[in-house]
Amino acid sequence: MTVETTDTAPARTAATPGLLRRTAVPLGLLGGVVAAFAYVGAVDPNQPGHYPACPLLQVAGIYCPGCGGLRSAHAIAHGDVTAALGANALAVAAYALFAVGWTVWVVRAARGRRGSPFGLRLGRVHLWALGVVVLAFTVVRNLSFGGFLHP
Repeated sequence: MTVETTDTAPARTAATPGLLRRTAVPLGLLGGVVAAFAYVGAVDPNQPGHYPACPLLQVAGIYCPGCGGLRSAHAIAHGDVTAALGANALAVAAYALFAVGWTVWVVRAARGRRGSPFGLRLGRVHLWALGVVVLAFTVVRNLSFGGFLHP
């Protein structure tokens, strides 16, 4: 005696609307980031006149944490990690952290897991630590021995 069973549930494939709906936001964000890097890669920030200068650098002569960020993005867009690190090492670290966070986010979304977008829960301690890192980077790059961090 054999027992026959039939599976009446439709098989889900990678092209189902559920997967596309779950990953639409991270993929949309990636599209925006790629477009921004493509623009900065095409319009060289090393040439004067394309982008405004940093007002803090112009007025006070102090490098802010973002100084050199566009040059860093331009170098990354052209595959030159060494030049990117020389322009703004903190920005390169942020690009890498974004890439890891985005990957975790899209994998979690594809698997249908809910929660915070990047799968991380940042508390006060994390935000204060981030603030301390950015402040330390800013202070060190403006001291005489921090010349290696100048853009």
